[in-house]
Amino acid sequence: MIKLMKEYLKGYRLEAFCAPLGKLFEAIFELIVPSVMASIIDVGIKNADNGYVMKMCLVLVILGVLGLASSLTAQYFAAKAAVGMGTQLRTKLFAHINSFSYAEIDRLGANTLVTRMTVDINTVQSGVNMILRLFMRSPFIVIGAVAAAMFISMKLTIIFLLFTPIMGIAIYLCTKYTLPLYKELQKKLDKTSLITGENISGVRIIRAFSRTGDERRRFEAAADELCEIQTHAGRVSAVMSPLTYVLVNIAIALIIWQGGISVNAGTLTQGEVVALINLMTQILLSLIRLAELVMNLTKTHTSSLRILEILDTKPNVTDSAAKDAMESIDSPAVEFKNVSFGYSNAERCALENISFSIKRGETVGMIGGTGCGKTTIVNLIPRFYDVSEGQILVNGVDVRRQPIERLRRSIGIVPQKAVLFKGTVRDNMKWRDKNADDEEILDALDTAQALDFVNEKQGLDTAVGQDGKNFSGGQRQRLTIARALVGKPEILILDDPSSALDPATDARLRRAIAEKTRGSAVIIVSQRISSIRNADKIIAVDDGRIAGIGTHSQLLESCGVYKQICDSQLREEGV
Repeated sequence: MIKLMKEYLKGYRLEAFCAPLGKLFEAIFELIVPSVMASIIDVGIKNADNGYVMKMCLVLVILGVLGLASSLTAQYFAAKAAVGMGTQLRTKLFAHINSFSYAEIDRLGANTLVTRMTVDINTVQSGVNMILRLFMRSPFIVIGAVAAAMFISMKLTIIFLLFTPIMGIAIYLCTKYTLPLYKELQKKLDKTSLITGENISGVRIIRAFSRTGDERRRFEAAADELCEIQTHAGRVSAVMSPLTYVLVNIAIALIIWQGGISVNAGTLTQGEVVALINLMTQILLSLIRLAELVMNLTKTHTSSLRILEILDTKPNVTDSAAKDAMESIDSPAVEFKNVSFGYSNAERCALENISFSIKRGETVGMIGGTGCGKTTIVNLIPRFYDVSEGQILVNGVDVRRQPIERLRRSIGIVPQKAVLFKGTVRDNMKWRDKNADDEEILDALDTAQALDFVNEKQGLDTAVGQDGKNFSGGQRQRLTIARALVGKPEILILDDPSSALDPATDARLRRAIAEKTRGSAVIIVSQRISSIRNADKIIAVDDGRIAGIGTHSQLLESCGVYKQICDSQLREEGV
């Protein structure tokens, strides 16, 4: 937590200084009050001097106003510093998460990243607010009250000195016991968020299979685990305040008892006893606040570690080796050289010894069984992952030696899952090229066979709902194809782009793409023979290896895997 405060409170040093300073002045004004009360009793009331009593009451009011002003000032600066730090931290964490490759996101999980971006940062923000307000005030009140008590009665101050460390030990033991509980609590919260996210995104599947009851029970089980941890931590935390009250009230009772004896003996005045009780009460309130601060610091510490875990995670794919290497127009657009790749924590490689090349203006089809590695191959081209062995060259330059932004700007990608963003059709079409004009966008929509249904609505101003849910599956797929075509990419990757399209639309789409992408290298990943059979070259993939490369007729004769796929799909045509 200290590390985060040093890093992200830099721009709020004035506020971070003024907040505890304001609380310090508030504490000073509060510590003066018992002395004024003692004077009222020992001088004003004892001598029946109403004028003196009124004058000292006015002093109490002035001290109260000054204390309130100091408190409000401290609250303002503490809130400004804490919110500013939270904003900077949130921005930094979001940018850092966006620098992750697929490997880090796969390992950490999307739900825990969302929880750390929201819940954990809010916890840290609240903790910093409390630190700035109470970290100086509570210790100063305790130390100041003990010092003031020493001037009144050294004998009775021993009671203060005995009970203060006892309460400190009690707070320490509670904190030590709750720290692991809060760590476990955050893990349970991640699990609950995961189940919630899965149910919201997969609500149609859950209802289609009538699993609503099962999912409700799964969520209830996770919520019960979370509740159990929270209750356990809450019980321990709840012990702290009553324990502090008991110890302080015992100390107050001892002060009243010993004070009464001292008053009878004439060594203390009644006002001084009242002042001592006031000082002890201030210690009580300060220790309770300090206990709350410690408990919040425990939560903040846990959340800080979770945030630092993300910030300390180094992205696997970086621009560290990038150089402005000269591209060669004589080189293939894409070339794989003995590429092998394995996912983190996987028992075996997903790809082994992959080698092929794609020329500019060439259309290459890629086919194979489910899970054979087709999508993994195309995900390596824009460096969503980095290869384990071998090289991938784009325009004759290793992708690891090219700036990531420049590399991906030259590639248009249509992922397996059609993803659209809330806004308008125009907004979504400008993702590849912010400066694309309406004419270029309309041309891309026409090529993707999406212009008709867009014009039937409100044209480019048609609203796109979250995840594009106001469009059908086929319409979303065509819109993502159009988005990839905007800006005329040098390399176009279509990962199963027509899975939700009917054969007629698929055929029109393939013809339009072939006409409009001349000069670009096009990679079509598909499960359908009909989608790739007319490609210049077809790559058959089997269990992470290349089973064959050639045209449709060549592979029918030489590749058993391809022939098997054709046999299952095109039997009616006599193949």
